[in-house]
Amino acid sequence: MYLNRFTAAIAFCIISYLLCYVECIMFHLPPNSQKCLREELRENVLITGEYDVSEAPGQRVDYVVTDSKGHIFSQKDEVNRGKFSFVSETYDTFEICFISRVPHQQRTIFHEVSLNVKTGVEAKSYEGLNEAAKLKPMEIELKRLEDLSESVVQDFADMKKREEEMRDTNESTTNRVFYLSIFSIFILLALPTWQILYLRKYFKSKKLIE
Repeated sequence: MYLNRFTAAIAFCIISYLLCYVECIMFHLPPNSQKCLREELRENVLITGEYDVSEAPGQRVDYVVTDSKGHIFSQKDEVNRGKFSFVSETYDTFEICFISRVPHQQRTIFHEVSLNVKTGVEAKSYEGLNEAAKLKPMEIELKRLEDLSESVVQDFADMKKREEEMRDTNESTTNRVFYLSIFSIFILLALPTWQILYLRKYFKSKKLIE
């Protein structure tokens, strides 16, 4: 019995870890170029990140975080190493961009950029909770798993909502195509009928037919 509980706890922790969004990437940024990391997030989600940009004499790298409407959530020029955090206001696509700026007629080298991004529960800090509420490590871990469970349930609810919206859109499109097809068939039948009646009347007026 205890073995089954222990196995279930381990399985839940593994699944929870896999469901968390943590992205750590490293890439080379060519001179006078821009590279972005794009992610779709629902509303009221905490996003934190740490970046580390290699130095290059006479060159600089700026970074900016924006949504699909161009609103700036975080921005800094001439970055080297630092952190950022913000909360998404609505369901949207967010971009974290690093921009290399190099003066003309200068020898250039590639920047090496390391970026570690966390969202949701993984971005939340539980260190202060230990001091404020005086919780034990196990209680803090249970609190984290509880928050993670709520996040997973919310993700499934958002997926269901988007699926319903897509289904409604498909049904609406299908109905519009159906009515357009009926209208097109009516036009195709009415136009030749009108042409026949018009030509018959014309020929009768010219006394070409009786």
